Amino acid sequence: MKTIRSVYKIGNGPSSSHTVGPYRAAKLFRARCPEADSFRVTLFGSLAFTGEGHGTGKAIRSVLPEAEVIFDREQQELPHPNTMLFEAFQEGERIRADRIFSIGGGSIRIENEESDEERDVYPQKSFSEILKTCRDHKLTLTQFIYRMEDPSLLPYLREVWEAMKRAIARGLQAEGVLPGGLGVTRKAKTLYETRCYNESADVTMNRVIAAYAYAVSEENADENIVVTAPTCGSCGVLPAVLFYMHRERGFPEEEILDALAVAGLVGNVIRTNASISGAECGCQAEIGSACSMTAAALAALNGLNIDQIEYAAEIAMEHNLGLTCDPVMGLVQIPCIERNAVAAMRAISAVNLSRFLYQTRKISFDEVVETMYRTGRDMNERYRETSHGGLAQIYFAN
Repeated sequence: MKTIRSVYKIGNGPSSSHTVGPYRAAKLFRARCPEADSFRVTLFGSLAFTGEGHGTGKAIRSVLPEAEVIFDREQQELPHPNTMLFEAFQEGERIRADRIFSIGGGSIRIENEESDEERDVYPQKSFSEILKTCRDHKLTLTQFIYRMEDPSLLPYLREVWEAMKRAIARGLQAEGVLPGGLGVTRKAKTLYETRCYNESADVTMNRVIAAYAYAVSEENADENIVVTAPTCGSCGVLPAVLFYMHRERGFPEEEILDALAVAGLVGNVIRTNASISGAECGCQAEIGSACSMTAAALAALNGLNIDQIEYAAEIAMEHNLGLTCDPVMGLVQIPCIERNAVAAMRAISAVNLSRFLYQTRKISFDEVVETMYRTGRDMNERYRETSHGGLAQIYFAN
């Protein structure tokens, strides 16, 4: 597996697959063709259908301002749902063409090339292999991660945490209507500041965590800087829960960074053995993965054992199975923003169950990850980030 740094990328929203990935692909392709005087980029699959709402063309033109961007909604039988064809020209003659795939979380892969953008760090490829290593060497998950990764991981996690906190702070202050034409108003500030009469402690916790999740997700929808966790569309889940635990429950930042590491490891297992791309496997791959990462992080933060951490991650993923990716108008707003808040609260419930019931579990984390991937591959493409089905279709039909 790659370094867990690959799970967390800091960049502008609203979509890691549709903006961060294409932006990085455009930078790479420009560097390969310094002599080119013009470019053409053709987008296929999910990128073609929802790229306009996700700002894909804008992301590409920020690097290649002279590029012609074509949204090809006709071609079928693609090697990946997020396929891009980059072409470079000099005096009207094509000098290079590369097919590049945006594979989720801002990561890219060039057709027929071995990628060296993310180096291999872990010989283990599954959670069961990680579990065996930890037991054989009497390691916690955190100790295992820091033993496998190089010393630059911890400073990077601190950078990630600071970016997450800044996104929450900005989102809690911002007001107004999000761009794109849906007329969605920001709600984080209102949710955070509006307390119900005689509000119980549990209601307060849920309201505040939801406000944090809204804050980050609304920042993402407004194309501001967020952290993929593991994607932009699911970027609000993990920071919402961890920030609440830091600010309201007093967990020190050093322990928060360790929890981020555990979450990153879980996300890494998912992206290695399945997918974190909504275009490939639906929203179960994005929100489901974020919920699973958050449950694992919270379980580790609370000092639960490895079996309890695994069970928390498994519960969180299992109960997001089949979740469709159906963004209205191709925007990362409805149902995406609200979905981040719901997933944050679901992650907490998963940890509470795992604390008491882990010895009775029947399903492993690896099994539920495999199930998610198979479910996603079986899912009709209408429900895999094309905006052709689900809420994206019904919203305007009614």
